[in-house]
Amino acid sequence: MKNFSTTIRGTLFLIILLLLIVPIIQNKFDFIKLEALKGAIKQPEKKYFSLKDWFSGEYQVQEEKYLNETFGFRSWFIRLNNQMEFNLFRKAKANGVIIGKNNYLYEENYIKAYYGTDFIGIDSITHRMQRLKFVQDTLRKLNKTLVLVFAAGKGSFYPEYFPENYKSEKSKTNYEYHIMLAKKFGINYIDFNGYFVEHKNTSKYPLYPQYGIHWSTYGACLAADSMIKYIETIRHIDMPNLYWNDVELADAKETDYDLADGMNLLSRLKGDKMAYPVLKIQSDAGKTKPSAIVVADSYYWCMYGYSFTQALSDNHFWYYNKQVYPEYFKNALETSQVSLQDEIRDHDIFIIMATEATLPDLGWGFIENTYSLFEGIKKKSEFDAEFQRKVLNLCNYIKTDKAWMQQIEKKAILNKVSVDSMVVLDAIWQIQLENKK
Repeated sequence: MKNFSTTIRGTLFLIILLLLIVPIIQNKFDFIKLEALKGAIKQPEKKYFSLKDWFSGEYQVQEEKYLNETFGFRSWFIRLNNQMEFNLFRKAKANGVIIGKNNYLYEENYIKAYYGTDFIGIDSITHRMQRLKFVQDTLRKLNKTLVLVFAAGKGSFYPEYFPENYKSEKSKTNYEYHIMLAKKFGINYIDFNGYFVEHKNTSKYPLYPQYGIHWSTYGACLAADSMIKYIETIRHIDMPNLYWNDVELADAKETDYDLADGMNLLSRLKGDKMAYPVLKIQSDAGKTKPSAIVVADSYYWCMYGYSFTQALSDNHFWYYNKQVYPEYFKNALETSQVSLQDEIRDHDIFIIMATEATLPDLGWGFIENTYSLFEGIKKKSEFDAEFQRKVLNLCNYIKTDKAWMQQIEKKAILNKVSVDSMVVLDAIWQIQLENKK
């Protein structure tokens, strides 16, 4: 009996010793490849030893933090804990994620947007849309186009799966009033939120995923195609169009599974197959490819780089009107570092896109900044009636001057703008130059 008890104690000691040593070995040699945690995870920096930091206690604090964040098998233990929380208590260990009925996943802001609990007020929305109208009209005078895009929202698309404790009485919403005032003021807009809800039960493939927060990849492709056709109509141009002959059906991935990915579970959540169009785009031959700035939230990532952008000669994505892509990938360029006036001069189309959850901050300062710029120019009388008349007359003359038009066409290619836009820009520059004499 004594030998058996000794054996048990020895075995338990070895198990505990292994539990302590194996993570250290894993951390050092990474002998078992584990999937990294997903989401906004910042790895702590290794604090190098110094006597000064040792005696101040800073080294010990930083080293403890580093070891807690980097020990072997940490990602597996976190996934195990998250899986237990999900299975036993229906809790999502991810910031802002709500688990709805049938395991439909939401972010809390979309539920608030659906019920109107984030409503910013009629006066605020009216003031914003009046400024947007002024910006649109001023851009039109420069032969440029502004388009407001209401991306689809998961709250409006799947309200039937809200958890019971999140349901409330529906009141005024930011989405409803932005739509109403866009119509009233004659602002160019596309309402994908309403379109998706309308076609929810008739679409061949899912327009919104069960485990993602953004529109589905298939839905984003439809939206990109519609945006191209809308711009073609409003600018009277023929752009390269998207099309697909094949659609691959597969388990949800990337943005179709982004909320579930952020939960960092051990096992994958089961769901319906999602559709992934095999995208193609028409040849550029004989087509017009305008340049564009898109000021948007994360919904634009679903079409950035592989769908809508292929129909453009130049596309800058101003992510939340802060980071400038693609430049930010290499140089961390922000909008505060570029000249708004120069960017407006160099682009043909300006798209402001937001989903219902981000409508309270629509434009993220772009509308106000552009309004202030144009209002300041207006006060300097650069865009008064007389100035506009001179620009129009000079534009008409330039188009009759073959030599001048040849120079215009070369400049348009260099600046990646349309020939018509370059004519207007050259006319404005010439008149301003003469006014300075």
